[in-house]
Amino acid sequence: MSLTVPSPFGERRYRAWNEHIKARYGGRVQKVSVLGGFTCPNRDGLLSKGGCTFCNNDSFTPSYLEANQTITAQLDEGLEFLRRRYPGTPHYLAYFQSYSNTYGDIERLRACYDEALAHPAINGLAIGTRPDCLPDQVLDYLVDLSHSHIIELEIGVESCNDTALARVNRGHTFATSVDAIERAAARGLEVTAHLLLGLPGESVQSMLDGARLLSALPIHALKLHQLQVVRGTLLARDWQRNPDSVPLLGEEDCISLLADFIERLSPRIWLQRVGSEVPPSQKLAPAWNLRLFELAPRITAELERRGTWQGSRYQATINAL
Repeated sequence: MSLTVPSPFGERRYRAWNEHIKARYGGRVQKVSVLGGFTCPNRDGLLSKGGCTFCNNDSFTPSYLEANQTITAQLDEGLEFLRRRYPGTPHYLAYFQSYSNTYGDIERLRACYDEALAHPAINGLAIGTRPDCLPDQVLDYLVDLSHSHIIELEIGVESCNDTALARVNRGHTFATSVDAIERAAARGLEVTAHLLLGLPGESVQSMLDGARLLSALPIHALKLHQLQVVRGTLLARDWQRNPDSVPLLGEEDCISLLADFIERLSPRIWLQRVGSEVPPSQKLAPAWNLRLFELAPRITAELERRGTWQGSRYQATINAL
């Protein structure tokens, strides 16, 4: 009979965000997606056009959103939907998710954020953006808001490898992410980094190096996503022309990689997500049967099988350098 090696994080075997939030705020904190009408500097021509090759914002924008609605109307509709789905939720954040939501004139940002925070059901903001769209003036404004509201700043790092970032037309380097994270954290803002595993130009080793590099930064939490080929993207065009040009992680390989990554990740970092899911109508590849809600238990099972947990190889990795 085999004995399970106990984990300092309990059954989940990693530092789970939902448990942290419920303990911190006395219950669930649900994000209500809104469209602020923003764009990105690698879409509007400032850096380039076309955007990141993997990106189609429709793949993660809720169907109830319409760009021509006011932010207040979007929140009303989103709250109606979410209250049915998650009854009894005590706290809601307006989630500016699509595109780069700090990319614009400061007065425009104020108008969008102030309208969202004026809604009586909204307790704060979750703001998704790029690291090259965070001037000091914007960070200072977010600090002011954080004194009276929950503020979650989500920064799309996507990769710690400059070759991969260039391959997907990201328009910035990893050093840009380091700078933005350090400036935000120095002001007391809690940063959630986004990382996309499996980008063209990455290797298994470079992705695992990412765990070490991110662990050295003052990030509060991390969202992990696996590369998927989404209709209407430049990546989809490349994949359709030559699938070999876009190597994709298989289901078992992805679970193994995620377990390897989590073992090397600092145990102080909260994991908000360990994967993502594109609507079937928009997804071209990979052809997995695994649903998103099944992914976390599979990762936990793999960590349990190994007798490991988040950070169990973190110190060993640091000492080996």
